[in-house]
Amino acid sequence: MAILSVFATPFPMETFLVATGIVALAEMGDKTQLLALLLAARYRRPWPIVWGIFIATVVNHALAGALGHAVTRVLGPELLRWVLGASFIAMAVWMLMPDRLDDDGTPAAAPRLGVFGTTVLAFFLAEMGDKTQIATVALAARHPHWLAVVGGTTLGMMLANAPVVWFGDRLLRRLPVRAVHGVSALIFLALGVLAWLGWDN
Repeated sequence: MAILSVFATPFPMETFLVATGIVALAEMGDKTQLLALLLAARYRRPWPIVWGIFIATVVNHALAGALGHAVTRVLGPELLRWVLGASFIAMAVWMLMPDRLDDDGTPAAAPRLGVFGTTVLAFFLAEMGDKTQIATVALAARHPHWLAVVGGTTLGMMLANAPVVWFGDRLLRRLPVRAVHGVSALIFLALGVLAWLGWDN
């Protein structure tokens, strides 16, 4: 019911844009971005891959956003403030550790599932416990408007991954991934400190 109530409140554009920016930065060099590159190189069918990424992200981040809202009801406001601060600071440290795509991230069932189905399944599983999923949980716990958080994090994922599907490793080679990770880490660190100081939007 708490999630449904957000449709009756004004849409917070600031929350949407913050969620978009944080996840787009966090996704640079992430294993799901590498998975997008792998799928594009293997199948060379960009539209089914992009739609698969979108569907997998919406479902995964909607669940993460719901979990974030559940956390706010279980924890009191004071404890929540400290948990969120620690979560954002942990994300800052995690951002400095680049991901690599594991062997088990390679889609093996493409002939049966098709490119779209393989992308949905591979991306959904790859996002489980990933930086961007944890960031979505933390953002949803901090911001009450579930739709703005999930919409923003989904857009951030698409901004980071869709160009990779079309332009591939040429784009990744030109991006200063380490610098992007450093900026992302500073943003998460600032969010953690602000949460501990009791700053709220």
